[in-house]
Amino acid sequence: MKTRTITLILLAAGVLLIGAGLFLGQNTNVLNKAVIICLECVGIG
Repeated sequence: MKTRTITLILLAAGVLLIGAGLFLGQNTNVLNKAVIICLECVGIG
């Protein structure tokens, strides 16, 4: 039962932090950085 409680707390914290990031508009920053990293790995950027 203890592991289930810890799992639910971590899940709630993750959902809360994802919601906060979306609320602050950080999703576009993360997407832009991911695109740049992918292009650098392929050798285009």
